[in-house]
Amino acid sequence: MSAHTTAPLVGKSVVTLDDLEISQIQDLLGKARYIDSHRKQVAHTCDGRVLATLFYEPSTRTRLSFETAMLRLGGQVIGFAGANQSSASKGETIADTMKTVSNYVDVVAMRHPKEGAALVASHAGSVPVINAGDGGHMHPTQTLADLATIYSRFGRITHLTVGLCGDLTFGRTVHSLIETLCRFGNVNFVLISPHELKTPQYVLDRINDSPTCSYIEVCDMTEVIGDLDVLYMTRVQQERFFNEDDYLRLRDVYILDQEKLDMGKENLAVLHPLPRVNEIAFDIDNDPRAAYFEQVKNGMLVRMALESSVLGDELPGYAESRNEEVLA
Repeated sequence: MSAHTTAPLVGKSVVTLDDLEISQIQDLLGKARYIDSHRKQVAHTCDGRVLATLFYEPSTRTRLSFETAMLRLGGQVIGFAGANQSSASKGETIADTMKTVSNYVDVVAMRHPKEGAALVASHAGSVPVINAGDGGHMHPTQTLADLATIYSRFGRITHLTVGLCGDLTFGRTVHSLIETLCRFGNVNFVLISPHELKTPQYVLDRINDSPTCSYIEVCDMTEVIGDLDVLYMTRVQQERFFNEDDYLRLRDVYILDQEKLDMGKENLAVLHPLPRVNEIAFDIDNDPRAAYFEQVKNGMLVRMALESSVLGDELPGYAESRNEEVLA
């Protein structure tokens, strides 16, 4: 799709990927790929811009990724990395914080433990807000990183069999990825989890509502790993179980080790939103099928694409490259 047929994102907040059209998501993925191969050319795209990272709960990867993205575009960063470092500790509301910070910066990336906080912020402020995770609800930039990684491995994000393994009840990254892939269509989902941590009905409904998507639910990863193009691993948390015996019985079933991985296809892509605990053996990191640290890099690239897009700052040379693609 050419750049001029995609509605611009300038001035727009991104609370959930449902806020974006499919063509806008495709354009962000295209920009991320362009940025990766044109790092010097884009290094001054956001000169003079300031990003605020308002992180009301701790985060390593996401906060540093947003900040590095703006710094690599030539902008600068202010912010805090915990509610105790902000006036929230004195009782200030999110809305008042946003109204204040909007006077200082051009764009805000916000993480908050309460679902809906990013939506409140987007209505209160006068600059775009990018949701960096709100409670168990949405994490749109993680899903963009997931999509970028799948595309980099297969050259497409449709006509794939995607396995999701582990805690499918509470995993916000899993829900967000499934819902977005359903919008693209033509994906077969294999949902691998213990009975205690099955996929919520509203997510299954989303798959059922897509005429070209399907799903199966299984408990054993080894039964299905040979059928998968993508295996998205998540953590099975002990605190989710009422019965410790059940947890101990199931725990090792969802650890991906070399023996299980060897049952998979040669071009299987293993993804994980990180941080991992023990669900992927460390010796798999050097296997070419391990894509989770590539996901980290892609996370930074899609955040560079998103930050520059909501600011309306054009990536030097990008529009010309898109036009050349269309003419080709």
